[in-house]
Amino acid sequence: MAKALVRPYKGNSLLNMPRDFVVIDIETTGLKPGVNEIIEIGAIKVKDMEIIDTFQTLIKPRFLIPSFITAFTGITDDMVANAPPVSEVLPLFLSFVNQQILVGHNVNFDINFIYESLMSELTLPLVNDFVDTMRISRKKLKGAPNYKLETLSHYFNINTEDNHRALKDCWMTFYVYQALMNVN
Repeated sequence: MAKALVRPYKGNSLLNMPRDFVVIDIETTGLKPGVNEIIEIGAIKVKDMEIIDTFQTLIKPRFLIPSFITAFTGITDDMVANAPPVSEVLPLFLSFVNQQILVGHNVNFDINFIYESLMSELTLPLVNDFVDTMRISRKKLKGAPNYKLETLSHYFNINTEDNHRALKDCWMTFYVYQALMNVN
């Protein structure tokens, strides 16, 4: 059995729904933080439930993108050929998110990847607290067919075209979050 990675400085998972936050999403070359690489990162800064800024960049990985990831995300090796490496992107991302609460769908995946990348590239942990829209939806929407972002987006009549790209998934997550705020 594989030993779980310890992330001692990782922020806390929150159940409240703040009005100021940064929605995040990443695309990766696989499912294993510390092994696979981030190839795209997107973020939307929200203040009092109004979008005030966005952040998006492709990232050049050290290795070729597996074909199943290209099929899933549409991100090709040609698209990332001239993209900055993760070591250049992470400081910009940290500056963008600052100390804000992070919001994402199944956000532990994103947080763990970013945490591992930050530790290996900059020896800095990701310490921001976070809210998981998947976790919130499980509490608020009993009996949904599943709690995937695409399923919830359809449930709330949110456009899912071009999903599985970081910034588009941030937009979908923001609209799901907004809809969940109105569910008792």
